[in-house]
Amino acid sequence: MRVVTLLPSATEIVCALGVDPVGVSHECDHPPRVTELPSVNRSRVDPEAPTAEINRQVVEAERGGGVYEVDVETLARLEPDLIVTQGVCEVCAVDSVLVEEAVERADLDCEILTTDPHSLADVFDDVERVGRALDRQREAEALVDDLRERVRSVADRVPATPPAAAASDLGVRPAAVGADGDEDRDENGASERPRVTVLDWTAPPMVAGHWIPGMVEFLGGAYALSAGGSASAVHEWADVREYDPEYLVAAPCGFPVEQTRENVDDLVERPGWDELAAVRADRVYVMDGHDYCNCPGPRLVDTLEYLAWVLYPERFDRPPETAVAPVDALTPRADAD
Repeated sequence: MRVVTLLPSATEIVCALGVDPVGVSHECDHPPRVTELPSVNRSRVDPEAPTAEINRQVVEAERGGGVYEVDVETLARLEPDLIVTQGVCEVCAVDSVLVEEAVERADLDCEILTTDPHSLADVFDDVERVGRALDRQREAEALVDDLRERVRSVADRVPATPPAAAASDLGVRPAAVGADGDEDRDENGASERPRVTVLDWTAPPMVAGHWIPGMVEFLGGAYALSAGGSASAVHEWADVREYDPEYLVAAPCGFPVEQTRENVDDLVERPGWDELAAVRADRVYVMDGHDYCNCPGPRLVDTLEYLAWVLYPERFDRPPETAVAPVDALTPRADAD
């Protein structure tokens, strides 16, 4: 079967099921071999620009017809039987409406499978849907079983029993989760349910939604600025200050760790930054938002494991610094103007 995948998570899923696509999106880079494949779309935004400038370009592009354009000629040449796209966010990747228009223009007769996950459980469902479309049901079931087992392993090491709703969001049965039920958090010096904020953009501040709230709650944290399943949303900085997170993770969409470090002054220079509980306790982190937080594929379970380390560093192995790393929260970068 000839498959085109138009977002990184779809590429990861298809490859994990043993099928290499014939074409991918401009952002697809895992597994590394897919970078040699034809790209079927282009972005009108400069991904290397500062966060505030990227936001300006996105707003401008949306007014002018959208952030992305599909290369109809390349798509037609690849003659796909199946195109996997998404309906979660028209800024993060090519959306299904644009794909349908391109397929019509290319006069293709192919199936379009749209993923629209808002929780880790939805991601597991998408893996199985893609597996059925590829006639790889057995491989999909095995992959999901392995991912669920890793989620249960995290639950076994978390000192608080995950809420049933959060467990359901993560695709495991409530009865199978929870360790000893002890919610004491004196080891880290934080409150019983520590306040957590994950930002998937920094200028303006955007609080991560979709699967992130459920993950944080599964780990025993409080996540009041966004509800599970809801889209990520821009917040006033005053909202973040009032919530006063005890743990703050910056994971801008599409940014690796080093690029986030380069833009950390977006936060450091805001009023009241040094008064935040997370800053005073040195619990500010940068995470790879491209490969992990904002990529709803198999590595979303890695994201759960990495967030678990952020909250319980004494219970979980330290992730690679290319995935998540603490930052000197109080001091702007030495090379900042």
